[in-house]
Amino acid sequence: MTVETKLPYDKDYITQFSQDNNEPDWMRDLRLQALEQADALEMPQPDKTNISKWNFSKFKHDAAKGEKIASLDKLPEDIQDFLDKENAQENLLIQRNHTVAYASLSKKLEEKGVIFTDIFTALRDHEDLVKRYYMKDAVSVDEHRLTALHAALMNGGVFVYVPKNVQLEEPLQVIFWQEDPEVAMFNHVLVVADDNSSLTYVENYFSQNHEEETVANIVTEVIAGNNAQISFGGVDNFAEGTTGYINRRGVTYRDARIEWALGQMNDGNTVSENVTHLIGENSGSNAKTVSVGRGKQSQNFTSKIVHFGKFTEGHILQHGVMKDQARSIFNGIGKIEHGGSKSNAEQESRVLMLSKNARGDANPILLIDEDDVEAGHAASVGRVDPIQMYYLMSRGISRHEAERLVIHGFLAPVVNQLPIESVKTQLRQVIERKVY
Repeated sequence: MTVETKLPYDKDYITQFSQDNNEPDWMRDLRLQALEQADALEMPQPDKTNISKWNFSKFKHDAAKGEKIASLDKLPEDIQDFLDKENAQENLLIQRNHTVAYASLSKKLEEKGVIFTDIFTALRDHEDLVKRYYMKDAVSVDEHRLTALHAALMNGGVFVYVPKNVQLEEPLQVIFWQEDPEVAMFNHVLVVADDNSSLTYVENYFSQNHEEETVANIVTEVIAGNNAQISFGGVDNFAEGTTGYINRRGVTYRDARIEWALGQMNDGNTVSENVTHLIGENSGSNAKTVSVGRGKQSQNFTSKIVHFGKFTEGHILQHGVMKDQARSIFNGIGKIEHGGSKSNAEQESRVLMLSKNARGDANPILLIDEDDVEAGHAASVGRVDPIQMYYLMSRGISRHEAERLVIHGFLAPVVNQLPIESVKTQLRQVIERKVY
């Protein structure tokens, strides 16, 4: 498969961009090597989705500096919807295009050694830590052309580090605001919980480029050390003009867990990967994803959990609602490697179609290379249950309201897992707008 990805960005541009951001030499060299590799690598080939005509090359890489935000009440209403207005948010970062517009971390967490900052500041102030994890354990530069382009053109993101034996009670939240309608977002998010630590992290992506074309090439790496616990919530809400490649990867070591709760509400064509490697014994992950497709968009979602260690446990839950002429593929993959005995891989993928021209495909896949394990899967694709509708309408509820209740109930198993109430509420509002 060949996709046009010739870029107006050469080695001189990359070198200058790295220098302008005061990056260490190893990051500049990684960028240049990745740019050279990109030309030789193939594009990813998502199952049953033709991306040959998708836009991956028409975008603006660098943007004008976004203005600082003096007060959260000065934010546009669409952005304020993400905030918890009833409780003061001490741990919040807002990236406006590629610029940090607002950043706050409580003094208590600073004193405990927690790092919560943008990726460029982290490269300058915490170089050794970033270098230890950046595109090593979870994502490789040379996986395919899009990962290489990401490494070469990374222009934003955050770094989170929680030291050993530190448990965070308050969530950390990041809002990535793509304000410039043409600017590309090559965001890199690196979240590390060291041994015996825990945290809740939530990120929100937002844009309003309904006509202008651009790209979002997002790579997220989540590393859970021995006995670490990470709750990761994300809501993606890119507008129709953004073509998205979103790659979220996790790695768990002994007795560690990563809980994923993802709302994928993009209006543009999207390829999304959520892959977790259970390396250590007795580690685990729950991967929960909800999506709503509309218009003529095409989406491909893959949730995959790979069991390496013994006694590991992985559960995948995917729920999607399709309307209009939207087409979506939901791949749920449970892989138990040889040596991962006593492990359990379970998955469930369900798609609800609201229109006769909408298409959804749920593909449960189990790949088992060990005999002493448990595994199971379930999948369904269908329309609104007429029995549920009859039951609700027989109690005086209108057809419109009855369908609304069925849809929210269908998506609730994922929506209810988001760890910040304001974000959960905002996701429900996005679902309302997309469905009706």
